[in-house]
Amino acid sequence: MTRIGNLYGPDATFLGVPAADPDDEAQWSNARAVIIGAPFDGGTSHRPGCRFGPQAIRTTDYLPHDGQRPSLALGVDPLRDLGVVDLGDVMMPSGDTQRSLELLEDRVSTVANAGVIPIILGGDHTIALPDVTGVARHVGWGRVSVIHFDAHADTGQSQMGSLYGHGTPMRRLIESGACRGDRFLQIGLRGYWPEPETLDWMAEQGMRSYEMGEIVARGLDDVLDEALDIAMTDCDAVFMSVDVDVVDPGAAPGTGTPEPGGLTSRQLLDAVRRVAMSVPIGGVDVVEVAPPYDHAEITAYLGNRIVLEALGGVAWRRRDERGETNRHPSDPLLER
Repeated sequence: MTRIGNLYGPDATFLGVPAADPDDEAQWSNARAVIIGAPFDGGTSHRPGCRFGPQAIRTTDYLPHDGQRPSLALGVDPLRDLGVVDLGDVMMPSGDTQRSLELLEDRVSTVANAGVIPIILGGDHTIALPDVTGVARHVGWGRVSVIHFDAHADTGQSQMGSLYGHGTPMRRLIESGACRGDRFLQIGLRGYWPEPETLDWMAEQGMRSYEMGEIVARGLDDVLDEALDIAMTDCDAVFMSVDVDVVDPGAAPGTGTPEPGGLTSRQLLDAVRRVAMSVPIGGVDVVEVAPPYDHAEITAYLGNRIVLEALGGVAWRRRDERGETNRHPSDPLLER
């Protein structure tokens, strides 16, 4: 199959990193992380449009698209240090959900089995099902914990009569055994869904959901301390799934199901960085960036920076394990 740059736009890579053909493993197997686009919004329950998310996340920036981004906070250049390449988009035919998810799972699984970290740009949150499953096929069934930033639990039994949609992937993952309910950590939940029956099911699985009220009362750092400890108990890697609607819609309007009262963009970026610095990352997805509802590319910029913070944390952790980091005492994240 010919490489697809952006399924719904011109071929452009994430901030100018090298392009690679997903079918030619020699072009990307030496990378530590690769970009995969998942331009799918067939699972949305309200406003579609996040099929255009991968292109927006790849290209929205005010700096040159030169394949380098040195981090002021971490003293690493994640794009260069990790040798990041962009495999382009997965073919995800609109209207064929099952085929789309199968193609994405195959791509993620192939990358993970090569020992490379997949960074998946969504797309709606339906894609978390193939994303985490593909990583679990490499790391081990039930050996991947999930840290899930979201306003919504995404644990519905069905969505408009379908088992597959952006409101159901986390239930499907736990039911399949790809990940354990008691190693599933959700951060930022709020609002008026799910209903009591679904909450009861979540409790039966041992899921831990940190609602915004608890985050405000305890502080995000304390919540992350606990979540990270649980995530790495009897698991070998962490998949980090980030729905931009975890952020207050005042700072992330370009999304399909906005829920007021969320994290600030600063809180989310710090949290993503800290997770990636603290634990072995098996994969990351960034979902629900919907450019048709964005204003001045606010949400696209945030999605781009979420990817950079995740990659920066991974690069910093690798350097730290080799004893090569310069720990800055003025940065509280590096003191942890």
